[in-house]
Amino acid sequence: MAHGPTILKSVTAQQLLSWQQEHEDVVVIDVRSAAEFASQHIRGACNVPLPLLSEHAGEFASRLHSRVVLVCQSGARAEQARQRLNGVGLDAAYVLNGGTAGFADGGGAVVSGKTRWDLERQVRMTAGSLVLLGLTGGRFLSPKIRSLAGVIGAGLTFSAATNTCAMGTVLSALPWNRAQDEHTRESAIAQLPPRRDSTAMAS
Repeated sequence: MAHGPTILKSVTAQQLLSWQQEHEDVVVIDVRSAAEFASQHIRGACNVPLPLLSEHAGEFASRLHSRVVLVCQSGARAEQARQRLNGVGLDAAYVLNGGTAGFADGGGAVVSGKTRWDLERQVRMTAGSLVLLGLTGGRFLSPKIRSLAGVIGAGLTFSAATNTCAMGTVLSALPWNRAQDEHTRESAIAQLPPRRDSTAMAS
């Protein structure tokens, strides 16, 4: 998974807190997996995992009528979501710097559940373990096994260049990364606040 993503539009935890305290029209969308969301999330946030948002970006964008703050762990998935929504015409989307943990550190209200490793940490552990396996196996078993380290290195380079992560996608499908009730398109849309009637807003 890409580290240190290039984020074009972002907000700080303090900015989001200010918007919330001033009752600004803002929707917080957490694009992590349902299991990560259950572990800890910003109070009042909607959970729309990145694969689901990417698949139905146009529909989600059409139902969002206010500023949108996208949240993940490192900012990589949130930035992918922002770009996807921007590509279908939603300009008022921002990435939260520092993610949920940064928001909590800044004094924001969060909801905590069962602690589990976030997806980015799992990717680092898996990639590091495979590289170590390749180097160790190449030394003691067969030099051919060293190619595993090269494959992982190439994959990480591609991940950084494209701001995508195939390994993260695979890991997110594993049982321990799936919540009991995974979101569908319908359940994810149902979380979003209803569109305000323009007549009511004018009055």
